[in-house]
Amino acid sequence: MTQKTKLELTWPGKDERPKLEPRILIEDPVKSYHASVRRDGDLFDNMLIKGDNLLALKALEQKHAGEVKCVYIDPPFNTKQAFDHYDDGVEHSIWLSLMSQRLEFLHALLSPDGSIYIHIDDNELTYLTVIADEIFGRSNRISIVTFKQGSATGHKSINPGVVSTSNFILVYAKDKARWKPNKVFTARGARDKRYGQFIVNRSDPHQAWRFSTLSQAFAISEGIPEKQLKKALGDDYEMRIEAFVHANATAVIQLARPDYNAVSAAARSMIDQSRASPNEIILLERESHSNMYFVGGQRILFYADKLKFVDGEYVAGEPLTSIWDDILSNNLHNEGGVDFPKGKKPEALIKRCFDLSTNPGDLVLDSFAGSGTTGAVAHKMGRRWIMVEIGEHADSHVVPRLQKVIDGTDPGGISKAVDWKGGGGFRYFTLAPSLLERDKYGNWVIAQDYNPAMLAEAMCKHMGFTYVPSQDPAEYWRHGHSTETDFIYVTTQALTHEACAKIAHDVGPDRSLLICCKAYDATADAFENLTLVKIPTSILQKCEWGRDDYSLNIQNLPQAEDEEASEAAAQAAGAGLPLFAEEADDE
Repeated sequence: MTQKTKLELTWPGKDERPKLEPRILIEDPVKSYHASVRRDGDLFDNMLIKGDNLLALKALEQKHAGEVKCVYIDPPFNTKQAFDHYDDGVEHSIWLSLMSQRLEFLHALLSPDGSIYIHIDDNELTYLTVIADEIFGRSNRISIVTFKQGSATGHKSINPGVVSTSNFILVYAKDKARWKPNKVFTARGARDKRYGQFIVNRSDPHQAWRFSTLSQAFAISEGIPEKQLKKALGDDYEMRIEAFVHANATAVIQLARPDYNAVSAAARSMIDQSRASPNEIILLERESHSNMYFVGGQRILFYADKLKFVDGEYVAGEPLTSIWDDILSNNLHNEGGVDFPKGKKPEALIKRCFDLSTNPGDLVLDSFAGSGTTGAVAHKMGRRWIMVEIGEHADSHVVPRLQKVIDGTDPGGISKAVDWKGGGGFRYFTLAPSLLERDKYGNWVIAQDYNPAMLAEAMCKHMGFTYVPSQDPAEYWRHGHSTETDFIYVTTQALTHEACAKIAHDVGPDRSLLICCKAYDATADAFENLTLVKIPTSILQKCEWGRDDYSLNIQNLPQAEDEEASEAAAQAAGAGLPLFAEEADDE
């Protein structure tokens, strides 16, 4: 029997996985924000999470696995600027480990028909593609989009060789067979001049239609002789005639000879009739498609069929391709009213991703929130959203930006295209501190910051239960459930045998209860419907405690041969230079 060979990218530390603590999320009601006026359809349970994104993804895993319709991330590009004193293999290995760990969580969070958009440049494009193929499946790769994010001007124009003006977006589906993209069009650069004829009396029955040239019809509308049109209008000529074409798109036409062998039998019959009666306009009515008109054996094509609703207006459109060179980054610094040099992405770019893969009400996620572009776009488009950001600009950039969106005072970005007027809200969360800490004797104990409710919720996460405290005082012991008959009770008390017996009686023979307590003096298996475990013993080996940051800083790297230079780099990192912190290279 032949053994199948698996193609994969390997690197030192690939199989090492941190034992992440499943933190709970703590809402800060002071920083949460909602519109003063509530309207039907507004979304208020959007989430902004400040904290390490790997821990945050772990925190979201239990509740939101399989729920996220679309992920957009713009992770640090690994530009090597902070790696001058480190071995190239170490650099790539750590970057790939950090990316693969996050992509695995994002894959789990995606819904079966969901998709992910990963924004990257050419420094790690090829490596990232291979690990994304491994995690999402090569067969689920949708596209590698080339995004033109600049021009060969200024200092770039003097660079030797090829001038880099593009980034890339890797697009994957969770399951390509289930992914149902929307039809997206982009605006053509110029008017299609093949449409050069005009139906003078378009509102009349089709048998009576009369034709003229587009130029003649335009001249009449302008009140200018046709031969003087271009001279009279000068530089405004093309703009004016394009406006005329759009306003009269159902009357602007071209005649085209259809591929006789490629059309339906009904269409071939109409073509034959049209050839036999060349002066007669023949109609083929269709139920599921637009009607077809023929004259002289040719089909009448209408400019109106070329017009597509793109970013708030009807334009001559063409299907979306893998080259996105039509989204301009000029004036980008003004979007959202926040300054984020060399990191912010255009709102129109995120809108295109959501246009393709989501519908109103869908849940989207960005775990590298940066300046908050993804949340701003999702909010304006009526999508539910979750964003994660570890940097201080979660407060200095993201919160004020989203407040403006909610208040309707952000006129930039896609606001006009989607006719955004404000509304909705978001909830601001932080990651709870680590559940366990060492006491003065070095023993692991429950952290002092945890109150009973926080402890109960945290233990539910650790033990795989859903935290839903009972509102019935008689069932004080019901803090959460895993099934309809299996419950959990969390307490810092030391339970006596008598206390356990009373609880066992209240639970009854048809239900079961896991009790997590500080101590107990009953025999562990004395009650058939109870399971007794101690805190923190029951969870001590489950994960690593007290670590709040899984981003990569230079000071965490092993020293290279040049100890003096490496130490200087580490000192720079200690002064606040991040490499893989979420603020490093995002929107």
